[in-house]
Amino acid sequence: MNRSIGTHGWGAVAIIGLLAMSAGCDPKPDVRMGRQMPNTTPPPGYAPAKDVPLDSQLRQTAEAELLKDLGNADPNIRAHAIEALQAATGGMHGAELIAALSDKDPLVRYAACLAVGTARVDGAQGQLTKLVNDPDAAVRVTARYALHRLGVFTYSHDLERLALDPEARVRGTTAMVLGMIGDKSAVPLLRRMRKDSYPAVRQQAAVSLWKLGDDQGLADLVGWTVSHFEDDEMVALLGLADPRDRNVIQHIRAHLTDDAPEVSLVAARAMGMLGCDEGLGVVHQHLASQDPRERVLAALALADIGRSDSQGTLRTLEADPQPDVRIAASQAILQLKPHFVDECNRG
Repeated sequence: MNRSIGTHGWGAVAIIGLLAMSAGCDPKPDVRMGRQMPNTTPPPGYAPAKDVPLDSQLRQTAEAELLKDLGNADPNIRAHAIEALQAATGGMHGAELIAALSDKDPLVRYAACLAVGTARVDGAQGQLTKLVNDPDAAVRVTARYALHRLGVFTYSHDLERLALDPEARVRGTTAMVLGMIGDKSAVPLLRRMRKDSYPAVRQQAAVSLWKLGDDQGLADLVGWTVSHFEDDEMVALLGLADPRDRNVIQHIRAHLTDDAPEVSLVAARAMGMLGCDEGLGVVHQHLASQDPRERVLAALALADIGRSDSQGTLRTLEADPQPDVRIAASQAILQLKPHFVDECNRG
């Protein structure tokens, strides 16, 4: 697998847009080849939510961790820190996000473009305009996305051309940002991209179509949830949850007991995105996993579930020897809500 912001996931944007920096790599085979549906065993139980005051010192430590990781020697860590910082604090650290646009590594510039555009960071237009002609194709696409979000539409029509680019990763990145821009005029173009020769481009087109409210994207994503490849399932589950439409909950809930731990953890996270903590028992099963990827996914699930009584658990993860785990835990700490309301079982 080529290095990427994460097939195994960072923020929702990154896991949904996994092909942007890693097109051409093979998906991770499913350990349950031949089985069509996840099992129907009930997910593990968990304690009811308890409101706990947010620990200001813990939050300060978490923010300091993310800022420190912006200077890590590993570009993957820098990219993860950028997305986590934006997801947890919005544009509060705009200067740091703008600085990352000049990073020597294309993966970091790519992550910075997405972060700056998503947060609409003022003052980034000049550097983004330079990145319109970046040596890296994915950066060129995300720079146009960011400029569009900042009200600079000069390069927006280029996305129609880039949707037909010979490189699959360019087409996939374009499909991703078309959904993120949120303009329903992109639906006809994305519907054509559903027929792309590269499966991950078709998948990304489905994610963006559903994000724009198109039921064809919904139908495609439901199909991807029973793929024989774990990565396909994980992207589909987060893609289903991304618009926060709880009508899809049955398709996500079924994967809480998936045989593949990473899939079940992503399902727990997707449930959290829908306002539900039903996957909390799944998360608790994997907090001490020997696999750091599972610890990352567990922390990210806690971030989207958002229960303040997770602070003790996250304090432990923030001391993890793996920087990716610390970043995920720090993001989660900053995303916790002082009062949790179970939106799935409300009323």
